[in-house]
Amino acid sequence: MNAHFSFAPATGIGSMPGGDAREAAKAVTGSFEDFPYLAELPARGPGADMIGRTAGLLVELYARVEPSGWRLGDRPGRDTRRARSWLVEDLDALEEFTQGYEGQVKVQAVGPWTLAAALELRNGESALADPGACRDLTASLAEGLRVHLAEVQRRIPGARLVLQLDEPSLTAVLRGHVRTASGYRTHRAVDRQVVEAALREVLGVHAGGPVVVHSCAPEVPFALLRRAGATAVSFDATLLTERDDDTIGEAVEAGTRLFAGVVPGTDGPLSDPAGSVMGVRTLWRRLGLRPGLLAESVTITPACGLAGASPEYARKALAHCVRAARSLADNPE
Repeated sequence: MNAHFSFAPATGIGSMPGGDAREAAKAVTGSFEDFPYLAELPARGPGADMIGRTAGLLVELYARVEPSGWRLGDRPGRDTRRARSWLVEDLDALEEFTQGYEGQVKVQAVGPWTLAAALELRNGESALADPGACRDLTASLAEGLRVHLAEVQRRIPGARLVLQLDEPSLTAVLRGHVRTASGYRTHRAVDRQVVEAALREVLGVHAGGPVVVHSCAPEVPFALLRRAGATAVSFDATLLTERDDDTIGEAVEAGTRLFAGVVPGTDGPLSDPAGSVMGVRTLWRRLGLRPGLLAESVTITPACGLAGASPEYARKALAHCVRAARSLADNPE
């Protein structure tokens, strides 16, 4: 993996409020002139949500909406078509606002383990219960992402693509905390080597390109993600504890970029930009790392997606990320 890729200082996570693809693309490209991303608009309904959107990318596997959630089926139905048509709408909008653009562009998809935890098999149980289904899902996702990245590259020829895998359920999968359909039991913890191998397979589709794994859950497995080939790890910085210090320090020293989520994802008062990155500076001091390394090692983002925010707050939050990143670069001490 390209560990020494130079990332821009600020970007967003993925989801945005509302249902207007052009508005979202305009907000994202206007806020992050050097690191826009393909916005997701889950408020439009099933198929625009992160699971449905990624299910629409799968190759030779299809999912449909059941009352209990997304379920794998034999053939593409209305829900797959809807997911794909919204993705095209979002790509059209991003392409319109990136004419002649050269630089980083981020695309997001759900990673294999959060997908396996969320998608149901025909019997209503999570795909996580079936190792064969997990392998099929991983292979299908890898192939689908290869096609998707090629399509984004075709539309934005000057883009240096960054692939982000969203894995909010990863820690629960590793710990055996994902509930069964009945809700009375949990699925067995998946072996760490199996988890790592599947992530490596999916991250490997962007060979030589930078890949980020995002999780806004507590206790992100930094070391495992690094071994699986992640160039960067994206997390909610408010959930870090001193227990995470050693693995974060090791990750930074190994050249892993940190996407620190410091700006709240839902409406509320925003502190001054310097206040937003105070926790990152404190972490740096605790780790005993050179202040000069800060701007080289950290990209500032919202704590999680902005789907639950008001459009006005979402725009403010994106602008705030840019200002907070500037504050970090100007005053690393």
